[in-house]
Amino acid sequence: MDKLREECGVFGIYGHTEAANLTYLGLYALQHRGQESAGIASSDGVRLHVHKAMGHVADGFKDRTLIEGLSGTSAIGHVRYSTAGVSGIVNAQPFLIDCAHGEIAIAHNGNLVNAQELRDTLVAQGSIFQTTSDTEVLLHLYARSRAGSPEAALIESVMQAQGAFSLVLLTKDRLFAVRDPHGFRPLTLGRLGDAWVVCSETCALDLIDAQWVRDVEPGEMLVIGPDGVQSLHPFPPAPRAHCIFEHVYFARPDSYVFGRSVNEVRTEFGRRLAREHPVPADVVVPIPDSGVCAATGFSAESGLPVQFGLIRNHYVGRTFIEPHQSIRHFGVRVKLNPVRSILEGRRVVLVDDSIVRGTTSRKIVKMVRNAGATEVHMRISCPPTISPCFYGVDTPRRADLIAATHTIDEIRRYIGADSLGYLSVDGLLEAVSSDRNSYCTSCYTGRYPVAFPRNEAAYLQLALKLTE
Repeated sequence: MDKLREECGVFGIYGHTEAANLTYLGLYALQHRGQESAGIASSDGVRLHVHKAMGHVADGFKDRTLIEGLSGTSAIGHVRYSTAGVSGIVNAQPFLIDCAHGEIAIAHNGNLVNAQELRDTLVAQGSIFQTTSDTEVLLHLYARSRAGSPEAALIESVMQAQGAFSLVLLTKDRLFAVRDPHGFRPLTLGRLGDAWVVCSETCALDLIDAQWVRDVEPGEMLVIGPDGVQSLHPFPPAPRAHCIFEHVYFARPDSYVFGRSVNEVRTEFGRRLAREHPVPADVVVPIPDSGVCAATGFSAESGLPVQFGLIRNHYVGRTFIEPHQSIRHFGVRVKLNPVRSILEGRRVVLVDDSIVRGTTSRKIVKMVRNAGATEVHMRISCPPTISPCFYGVDTPRRADLIAATHTIDEIRRYIGADSLGYLSVDGLLEAVSSDRNSYCTSCYTGRYPVAFPRNEAAYLQLALKLTE
């Protein structure tokens, strides 16, 4: 489907006899955040063990002996979608190294905007890299540190990083959790009996019956060990820049992210969308699954009934290969099918979370018309996406984002809709938080809270605007 791609999901647990098994379950809950690879590292108090594989969590751990080999009472896990570095087992996480500070494993959600500069410096000083992932840079910095403890070495390393990073790290007797000072990516702390849990979203806590304690604060490092949880704040204060797209699309609706219910926020998007772009119609139809919450809100505000006029085939993977060119137009129909009895003879409001290139929206609108809809009105529960993301989201080049190069009416004509309405930036921010300055909206505004290499900006054909 024509969507922005998820980033990654991380999970960690300390002090539980079933650490690896619970990490496996936690990664199941976070599978939506990355489907390219999955991995778990565990500690038995003496040494670390790791297993990684390409594909979904179930694919990588279908042999139960693999989990049994991950012994110990602490573990970290990772599901990956590559935003920095090519897809392949060499880049699958957690990464595990042994150095002067001892063994350490790392799992990372985000993107380091200064990774290439750090990497070039390290290579010039003799470092040999094994992957193309930006995460490996942190391990090299850690290994080269002359600090007197793993905690101090880790602080020295992450202080050199710029951009988005929510990290979980594991040594033989400690679990670390680190969140960048802007708080781009979510990271939360939970409790399961006497054990501590850190993960990307609260839905992973729900699955293992753990209790939410609090979010890891932007700029905070947690050191979890035999003496409990120690909180450190090594970074200087920085403006908050929570990724707004976590609420728009990435996070699961049953999660709480940045202190807010994702379901409630997305439903409010729909309510505000109905107020900003009302339309005479007969039925509201969500584009599944990501448009469901907003469609519910649109229906509640407009008084129009919501019905599931498009059915999604949940057994088609994201890597579905379309067949021969002559029948390639069936691609979207494999994933979505219209319910003619709901659509025929009716004025339909289609609700989705975003339009990226517009190609899939065009096919869906045509599909709904072919099913007998007399009018098709498209409503999008976020503003037009006009700029790429540098903070852990895989977005196309600016030239490939339809809203960056076309007016809203041109987009409407391209997708074949009778009308098209996007939620405004003001409406988006008002629905999420009373503090509109606490979110990063660079994909909608082109204003970036953290600087990135100008040569990369030029490659992406992006007019550089840095937020003061």
